[in-house]
Amino acid sequence: MRQTNIRRKKYSSNYPDFTKEILSSDEGHKILNCVQCGACSGSCPVFKAMDCPPRRIFAMIREGMRDEVLLSLTPWICASCYKCTVNCPAQISITDVMYRLKRMCLEEQLITMKSDASRFYLIFLDQVKKYGRSYELGLMLRYMVFHHPGKLIRQVPRGVKMMISGSLPLFPHRIRNARAFHNMAMNALKFDNKSM
Repeated sequence: MRQTNIRRKKYSSNYPDFTKEILSSDEGHKILNCVQCGACSGSCPVFKAMDCPPRRIFAMIREGMRDEVLLSLTPWICASCYKCTVNCPAQISITDVMYRLKRMCLEEQLITMKSDASRFYLIFLDQVKKYGRSYELGLMLRYMVFHHPGKLIRQVPRGVKMMISGSLPLFPHRIRNARAFHNMAMNALKFDNKSM
């Protein structure tokens, strides 16, 4: 039986460049420990919306299938609930690997045409950078106007009900010192990109 605490860099010479890149990261160094048990899929609340279960993503990473992995919907569908990570018998940080794959897609400007989840994600990040937190009305308006203008009309009655009930604020609530938050986020991204 393989020990789970072994760093995998010494095994990476037999693998394609993409595999080595993932294995050398803090998030992905345990991917080779995946025993394909399916605990990740079994515990995932959004598994049915994914085109590939996480274990298949890991198998494709092992094979160096860069394009197939980075154009998969799976990282974008991930709900970041960490149930898969908690239930993984190999102690793989599955959610963190999904974040890593999303960052790689954004850096390489790879956006899958199968879904606009990545576009939604970019709009969400822009809102958080601007206000320091999510502004749901602005997020949905910007997303729907630019990506689904026809569906926007059908959502208006629901949006009005949410505004009347107070669950959807009309104006964004900015955090104090949003500029400092923005600077901190940009510095974190620079540091993250250097570490990759």
